[in-house]
Amino acid sequence: MGKRILILSVSAGTGHVRAAEALEKVFKTQPGVDEVRSIDALKYTNQLFRDFYSKLYKQLVEKAPALLGWWYKTSDEPWKTDKMRLMLDRLNTAPLIEYITQFNPDITVCTHFLPAELISYLISEKKLQARLSVVVTDLDFHAMWLSLTFHRYFVALEETKVHLEHLGLPADRITVSGIPIDPLFGVPREKPALRARLGLDPDLQTLLVSAGALGVSPAEVVLEALFELKRPVQVVMVAGRSEELRTRLETMAAAARERAPQVVVKVIGYTEEMHLWMAAADLFIGKPGGLTTSESLASGLPMVIVAPIPGQEERNSDHLLEKGIAIKCNEFTTLPYKIDLLLGDEERLARMRAQALHYGRPDAALTVARTLLEEYDQLQEPISLDRAHQEEIAAKAIRI
Repeated sequence: MGKRILILSVSAGTGHVRAAEALEKVFKTQPGVDEVRSIDALKYTNQLFRDFYSKLYKQLVEKAPALLGWWYKTSDEPWKTDKMRLMLDRLNTAPLIEYITQFNPDITVCTHFLPAELISYLISEKKLQARLSVVVTDLDFHAMWLSLTFHRYFVALEETKVHLEHLGLPADRITVSGIPIDPLFGVPREKPALRARLGLDPDLQTLLVSAGALGVSPAEVVLEALFELKRPVQVVMVAGRSEELRTRLETMAAAARERAPQVVVKVIGYTEEMHLWMAAADLFIGKPGGLTTSESLASGLPMVIVAPIPGQEERNSDHLLEKGIAIKCNEFTTLPYKIDLLLGDEERLARMRAQALHYGRPDAALTVARTLLEEYDQLQEPISLDRAHQEEIAAKAIRI
């Protein structure tokens, strides 16, 4: 009998949902799968709870990123917020629990810690027999991802696995898969032909600037800085779902044609073809979210990091800089200077592209799916962390 797969995400930002979509796409192609469902866990909670998890997050990113960073650091201690979170989750997610238990999946895959915590609770209370796997959607690991009961973790980097091993999690239950992305990001493509297909100059160096799917970024400040570039380039501005931002960017581009003729600007809105735009580009300029980072790596696309969100994006930045995949701009006044230097150094660009491809994992979703399906009959019992084990983990998790 085929397996029932339930993938759970949370629409706080877009990365968790995109990872779930990639997993759903791949699971549906695998033999031995009877049914695959992918749901946004927030849709099964009340309006207040949805606003807390999704709208509050976006507002903090826009208006109080320092507060978000403070909370990220403050809460990065094992089990520190566990009782409060579990109480809130159980009070507000009864419809979600009912949905999960009625579907009665064989395998659950969580791309956010909220549904992972609920599944963990249901398994520990013998209300669900499913396997629980947690897919961490950033390069680094935050304590909120820790589950008291689980079957497997999937992480992005070997370093992250080493961290979890030293905390005391079994090495054979941690898989370095990468972050699940659409496999299309790993398909090699010829830049000149692809650029022509996308309405770009086939021979002109290309910068891809993303405002994110929600249109929350300093895209206008970035574009204004790019008008100061000395090298001729073409810039693709991805405005996301914000039509207001798209209009403002188009107005800026039109007004700058005479004073900055060396910079050709193309503005697009939300796109389902980001894999093509990344394949056509020489540099990505934007925020290093987990999914965006993984897509860039799979595309062999060096990154210029601007305005990372304090917390997880800053940690992603550290990994990218350390591995020679990205440069980081702390002042927008120096952005054109740094990009001019980089675009003029083909050897350095080539090294950055090679490093991106080396760390890219376009088959991450396939690794997750195959691992879970192949081990299903062998891996029966979950890992359950008792009080002593929890205290041991908390003692070892000393952040610098």
